[in-house]
Amino acid sequence: MQKLAIQGGTRLNGEVRISGAKNAALPILCASLLTCDSLQLSNVPDLNDVATMRKLLQQMGVKIELSGGQVVLSAAHIDKLEAPYDMVKTMRAAILVLGPLVTRFGEARVSLPGGCAIGSRPVDLHIKGLQAMGADIHIEHGYIHAQVPQGTGRSSGSGGGRLKGARIFFDLVSVTGTENLMMAAALADGVTVLENAAREPEVVDLAHCLIAMGAKIEGAGSDTISIAGVEKLHGASHRVMPDRIESGTFLVAAAAAGGDITLTDARADILENVLEKLQEAGASIQAAGSTINLKMSKRPKAVNVRTAPYPAFPTDMQAQFMAMNTIAEGSAMVVETIFENRFMHVQELRRLGAQIEVEGNAAVIKGCAQLEGATIMATDLRASACLVIAGLVAQGETIVDRIYHLDRGYEHIEAKLSALGAQIRRLK
Repeated sequence: MQKLAIQGGTRLNGEVRISGAKNAALPILCASLLTCDSLQLSNVPDLNDVATMRKLLQQMGVKIELSGGQVVLSAAHIDKLEAPYDMVKTMRAAILVLGPLVTRFGEARVSLPGGCAIGSRPVDLHIKGLQAMGADIHIEHGYIHAQVPQGTGRSSGSGGGRLKGARIFFDLVSVTGTENLMMAAALADGVTVLENAAREPEVVDLAHCLIAMGAKIEGAGSDTISIAGVEKLHGASHRVMPDRIESGTFLVAAAAAGGDITLTDARADILENVLEKLQEAGASIQAAGSTINLKMSKRPKAVNVRTAPYPAFPTDMQAQFMAMNTIAEGSAMVVETIFENRFMHVQELRRLGAQIEVEGNAAVIKGCAQLEGATIMATDLRASACLVIAGLVAQGETIVDRIYHLDRGYEHIEAKLSALGAQIRRLK
């Protein structure tokens, strides 16, 4: 199992290019199932989760051509309407094939995702939405079986009938639920309205791709999205948006370790809450066009954080800010409102000397002058990034174990950090 060895205490200086967003690329790859024409994507990140999604689509019959960050997908000949457990268990985003398969082919068989380390992520919102659109759904032997009754003619796909437009209200804001039902509605008969929909930029990026393919979507980025179903979608070209969480992670790393870094191919407009918190911590930030510059010449100040759905502070940045707060001046409270188990990095930070107390969904961090290197273990994707940041500021060597989590969501992170001056290497 691979590890990262980090020698802490080095300031970060230089320029780093931000990769395409994992959380946008995954649903957009699934959108290829909606048409028999080719979908051409650029700025697709080189990540384990993206590779897993490509493998799943190929198992279904999607032809895929790769060239650097360019991916061309053709779903003209799909021969397997199933997402097996061995795929879904490693990547919960595989549930995103459900909507496209049901709406184009009238049926699908998708494994239930199973447990998630950071907390409950129920798929009942996806199921209820498809049922409201006319799908018959049964759960048997750990699989979701979805089928649209015969009798409503379709112009594309094979077997099954056609989904009907419906008004769907989400009891909880769900990003993947919004994305799955938006794709399903694109080929449904009539208008579908999603209320209390997720507003995340990645949802908007998927909508832009679908619109380029011929979908009729209004309201993406608001809490009410309206989709007028069309008979069929066509091929298109789309560039995946920059990864706002990767952007935030590098900015927090520089704020914690000190230095002067510039992000390129980034977007400040989707990072406003994170940038405000970094300025509150004492960082100087300048944004122009697709670049963001951060300068930090002193020890950061502790900042309080409370996670909530976009446009509030993102849960995917909570762990990174906690790492910064461990060496900040003063004390801070971090409140997690999205996932109930997203404090598993606390025990590992304590191994480095961090002073953190947890009660329920709140953690109080008392900043200390110095962390000390130790061997620590990553428990999930964003916790991995948190521990890398802690290693960058800790005295001596820190070994981060189980970094396969990191490779799911950060493209060549040790190479990018090394280019900024960090002393970090991968141990195989």
